[in-house]
Order: sequence, then C-alpha cells, then structure tokens
Amino acid sequence: MKIDLTETTSSKINQALVSARRAIGTPAIGMVLTLVIVTDEENAYDALKSAGDASREHPSRIIAVIKRVSRSPRARRDARLDAEVRVGSDAGTGETVVLRLYGELANHAQSVVLPLLLPDAPVVVWWPEGAPSDPAKDPLGALAQRRITDTYSAERPLDELAVRAATYSPGDTDLAWTRITPWRSMLAAALDQQPAEVIGATVEGESDNPSCELLAMWLADRLGVPVERTFSRGPGLTAVRMETKNGVIVLDRPDGSLATLSMQNQPDRAVALKRRETAELLAEELRRLDPDNTYASAVKFGVDRLHAPGAGKDAPAGAAEEKAEKAAEPKGAAAKKAPAKRAASK
Repeated sequence: MKIDLTETTSSKINQALVSARRAIGTPAIGMVLTLVIVTDEENAYDALKSAGDASREHPSRIIAVIKRVSRSPRARRDARLDAEVRVGSDAGTGETVVLRLYGELANHAQSVVLPLLLPDAPVVVWWPEGAPSDPAKDPLGALAQRRITDTYSAERPLDELAVRAATYSPGDTDLAWTRITPWRSMLAAALDQQPAEVIGATVEGESDNPSCELLAMWLADRLGVPVERTFSRGPGLTAVRMETKNGVIVLDRPDGSLATLSMQNQPDRAVALKRRETAELLAEELRRLDPDNTYASAVKFGVDRLHAPGAGKDAPAGAAEEKAEKAAEPKGAAAKKAPAKRAASK
C-alpha cells in the first residue's frame, strides 16, 4: 500500500502510517529498529531496495531522507516536505517513509525525522554515499546508536579511510569493513588449524579498494607483523599470504567467487568467498548495535603505516604512498633519478 503526501508534516505522516496499518489489517508495530537512509535521488532506489531486503531479517521502519537542491533563490527560501508512505508488500516486512525535503527544510532534516522514530527502539543511520566527515556530530547521526558509511563510494577511498579514523566515535562502522568479514573468519580459522607464529603477510587487491587496506591494517594490528600491500586488477580483494615459521598460508580468490586455501602439508581446499550484495552487508551490520572495537583498532592503525617486509610496525608515515609512486613509475625512471640523488647528496 502506498500513500503520497504533498506539502505535509511529520504529524500527518504518522497519521498516514496508522491508517495504512489499519487498512491492511496489522495495527500493531512489530519492528525492532529505525533505519534512516540519507541519500539523493540518484541512489535512493538502490538504497531502498537493499534496505527492504535487509528488513526481512530485521523488521524495521525505514526512513529515506532525500534533500532536494533548489536552483533559484526563491525556491531555496521556500521550505516544503513531500512524503511517500509504504506499508505491506511495498515495504518489505516493515514500513517505509520516503521524505523529500525542499528549501531551508533540507538543513533541518533531524526535526522532521525525530517525530517519526519508533519509540524505545534503536536508531541506525546509513549514508550509502556522501557521508559527513564526522558522522557522530552530524545532526542525523547524533540521533543514532549505530552509524554506517561506505568508503568504497568515496571519490578517494584511501583519504576517506583517514577521515574515518580521525573522526571515529563508538558506534561508527563502514561497509568496506563488513565486506572482509568472510576473509577474516577464514584467515583466523586457518591459523587455528595450523597454529604457528606469523612473521609477515601480503594483501593483494585493487589499488582503490578500501577493504584491502582495512584487511591489511587488521592483520598488521592484530599480528604485530609487517604487512605488504600489493596491487592486482581485482575484482576486489584477490589474495592474502601469511608467512609463518611452519610455511606459507595462502587464501587466493582470483575470480571474486571461489577461493583456494593452501597450507603446508595439507591439500588445497575450495572456499566459497562470493562478493556479497549491499543488502547482505547491511543485514550483517544490523545484527549488532554495540561499538565494534575491532574495526576501531584496525581503521586507526593507519594506511600510511602499511609497508614492505623488512620494515617495522613503526615505519615512517608515507611509506605506503612512496611505494605506490615507485610502482607507478615507468621503467627507467628510477634509474634516471638515482644520479640526481647522488649528486644532491654530494
């Protein structure tokens, strides 16, 4: 069931929700949380579809906040709220409210959303794209116990990781971190099966994929060993190699679907490591509403501390960037720079 409301208010939206539930014969509220999606028109459809699929595991009231940019000065002065209420089969297993905010009202979205939150239920805010630099201090983020961003959607994902680390607050998380949950589980299980001291590791994947950086930082932070970051064409994360005193442990996924786990003195094993859809990632994040201390520790480790084998954990900042620049240089460029460096040193 869908109800369209033009130039409306939060009170009228609540009345429409009650009327819609009665019309379909479900007057009771059986939802466990409120999921607020802050997005734009371009990404609204995909975000709502993913949230609707996730609501089959976590029945919730989904509130999509779409801020409409007005071009003319007169339109920017006029505040208007349009809404679309979906209940029943049109809203997964919960309720969906799509809010379109015009004019000055777009700067005060929290005043519209606050009356629509489920009473005594946790609030989660998700930015599919364009997350604020400090989600916890954002007016909408301040209403939530859990704040979900996605650095993969940023124009410069690695710079975005540094921002996430600098502004981290308990309750923050990122879908780039959620994507590597199966990898972390498999690597931890491999070390349980073959307990040995790890002396180094290598993470291979796309150069602009923040999940690769987060996995490398997690390994470096937890194992206290140098981790090398190497690049491949993908898709996504393609391989992890851990050097141990008992041999090498390799988890290799060249096609984005099926991986091979190789360990010393054991036969190779096929492992399902399919790249998951956004709905699955969102559903995983909604299973826990407490702070993720493991993510906090990993993201705060710092991308610039990832370095080549042979350097310690406390390698100087910028080692990763310097290595990436060298890898990108055309052949012979390094040789041309060497005489200049020697001349400068003289």
